[in-house]
Amino acid sequence: MTIEFLKVLATIAGNYGVAIILLTIIIRALLWPLNVSQQRSMRQMQVLSPRLKAIQERYKSDPQKMQQKMMEFYKEHKFNPMGGCLPLLVQMPVFILLYTALISPQFIQVAGDASFLGIRLDSTLRASVSVSHDGTMSVSRTDMFSAGKTAKIYLVDETLENVKVNKPNKALEIQGELTPGEPVDFKISLDNFDLKFSQLDKIRKADIVVTDVSTREVETISFVRADGGLLVASVPTTETARDFHWDIMMLIALFGATMWMSQKVMMATNTTTDPTQAAVQKSMSTFMPIMIIGTFLIIPIPAGVLLYLVTSNILQIAQTVIVNRQLEMEDAAKKAKADAQDLKNAKKIESK
Repeated sequence: MTIEFLKVLATIAGNYGVAIILLTIIIRALLWPLNVSQQRSMRQMQVLSPRLKAIQERYKSDPQKMQQKMMEFYKEHKFNPMGGCLPLLVQMPVFILLYTALISPQFIQVAGDASFLGIRLDSTLRASVSVSHDGTMSVSRTDMFSAGKTAKIYLVDETLENVKVNKPNKALEIQGELTPGEPVDFKISLDNFDLKFSQLDKIRKADIVVTDVSTREVETISFVRADGGLLVASVPTTETARDFHWDIMMLIALFGATMWMSQKVMMATNTTTDPTQAAVQKSMSTFMPIMIIGTFLIIPIPAGVLLYLVTSNILQIAQTVIVNRQLEMEDAAKKAKADAQDLKNAKKIESK
């Protein structure tokens, strides 16, 4: 579903990288009400913080009573302490779906070597060096392979396009051992094709897209009919080499920088008077980007996912500034209205 949606956006935008940016804008637009609610909660927390601290001090010897009084206080002021976490929780499924889509063989089969500003969207920091559609597969001993969802089937008397392959992730098998530098022998049962029994007997050849799940290299391989209801093929291989992609490193660094800026902007709008809370916020804004960057250096994150995260951070910064100005205008209007009411009440008192 995610790949199909990206395909639609790429058709509109003309590029899968731009499609990911459009996806980010759509997600951020949908999250706009939640972001407004989050910043309202933060501003409300600033006002309520001294009173909450007083409750904590008063009932510090009775944690259960303290928790009860804090819940009553939140309910009275219609404040949700977890409201600030909701936008992040909503985005997590999007992150997971996008990550799963970009590392899947299906994305390569649909998008090919899709790139944005010269960066391959499926590439990771330490990616395997391989070239698709060159007739040779770069492999290691533990690689696994997946067949395409459809195949071109050659019968005795006709050729069938886009024949469905049942369970493409399991249909393809390796005959013998996989040894880099030596040809790899593939086999696939005729029963894996969605055809009539009368058509299965007439199959002589099939062109099937094969993807190396580890390197995401894609090759279109011609299989020929063998005994026992099988199609077989032999493909030359080379040993996989790995390369450090500095362009991905730049994306990771850009993500860290934009996340740090986003944290700074959020802190600027949340001027808490609690020294302990302020110290925690400052520590989080400093160490959180470092921790996540460290994680990204270990876990292979596709460039397309990093592009989504960087764009999301930039939009988050813009949204925070815009929403904060909007809330400041609302607060100013409320204050002006309250001042006007106070002045009106004062005049009534004077007239009596």
